[in-house]
Amino acid sequence: MRILHVVQLYHPVASGASRYFREIGERLAAEGHRVTVLATDACDLEHIWMPGRRRIETPVETFNGVQIVRLPIRRRPGPPILYPALRRLMTEISRLPGAAPLLRRLALWTPQWPGVEAFFAQYGPFDLVHATNITLDFAILPAYAYAQQRGIPFICTPFMHLGEPGSRAIVRYYSMRHQIDVLRQSDRVMVMTGVERDFLAARGVPRERLRVVGVGVTPEEIQGGDGARFRADHRVDGPLVLFIGALAYDKGALHLIEAMQRLWRDGHAATLALIGAPLAHFDAFYARLPAADRMRIRLLPYAPDAVKRDALAAADVFALPSRTDSFGIVFLEAWCYGVPVIGARAGGIPDVITDGQDGLLVRFGDVAGLAQAIRLLIGDRALAQRLGTAGRAKTLRDLTWERVYARARAVYAEVGGANTTGCCATFGGA
Repeated sequence: MRILHVVQLYHPVASGASRYFREIGERLAAEGHRVTVLATDACDLEHIWMPGRRRIETPVETFNGVQIVRLPIRRRPGPPILYPALRRLMTEISRLPGAAPLLRRLALWTPQWPGVEAFFAQYGPFDLVHATNITLDFAILPAYAYAQQRGIPFICTPFMHLGEPGSRAIVRYYSMRHQIDVLRQSDRVMVMTGVERDFLAARGVPRERLRVVGVGVTPEEIQGGDGARFRADHRVDGPLVLFIGALAYDKGALHLIEAMQRLWRDGHAATLALIGAPLAHFDAFYARLPAADRMRIRLLPYAPDAVKRDALAAADVFALPSRTDSFGIVFLEAWCYGVPVIGARAGGIPDVITDGQDGLLVRFGDVAGLAQAIRLLIGDRALAQRLGTAGRAKTLRDLTWERVYARARAVYAEVGGANTTGCCATFGGA
């Protein structure tokens, strides 16, 4: 089977979507299917709308049996604020009946992705298209159009960011009329959680086409971290609170620093480690911190996997109080080490963390509540161990990539079996 994955940010980018498609695509390739990934040249998300961010120079390569083709994006002239301003305008236009055609045109106005049509001509034909990240619709729309033109199955994993319950602040960027139209017409929509499934079903996406697939971990790959080495290398003495994710407001990184400042003012000697790609507004926030607070923070923006594993082994608490996570693979990685986790009551996280059983949940932006949750887990080591142990057991039982792939593969078989030819055509066996 000839499969196209459209993933805006892909290997070596350390994003949840990149990991998800790597795990599925590499397993499909190992079974004998031909898997091609169409990606942008962005190494940082902000590269999509902001010059000067990191990009990947290699246009074509094969990695772990999967062919990767990266097409550069092109932005309209103007300041970086142009893109978020356009997207905000689109959310307002989306309130109007019949706005979908205009929204589709605006989605392709900036950024532009020249070379897509030439890509389909050179690397196709394909038997199935699977695209992702519904908010980065400049890439989804041409992939959907290609599938429609060729009459082949189209699957979407939207990675909806639902935000806080009752608030449109985040979800409006993921549920515009043209985006929901694509999902309604997709052959299957693979979602992360039941929360996401129910949200889309309520907006007219046929429930019979929705499949909860989720994400996972491979515990053997996560294990092996050396906590003592991390503490020695980064001068950590005492409790360690760890954050792994994009260093951004919506991920809760700023709130976490503010919560730690409260603990430091109260005399707690905990250290905060931050691992992830910083966005520009985070850099500005961090630069304004008092020097004494920065001394208590270990900022490791682009740490390699080995350092992440060491940090997980060293951590006493893992905190990601985000409102823009569909699932949160990093919670599972922390659980593999028996580390208790703190998340926000936002997005799909309440379907991942069971409050009080395998982690703690706080309201997004509630700095006082976040500080109290950290204080509780640092002070009550029996509770911390109980939560971490329960999370580890759940991960090993239900949340491995092998289980996720089995669910994803079943979805491919539902829509792709009748449209394939050749020795590796069907999903009954490569």
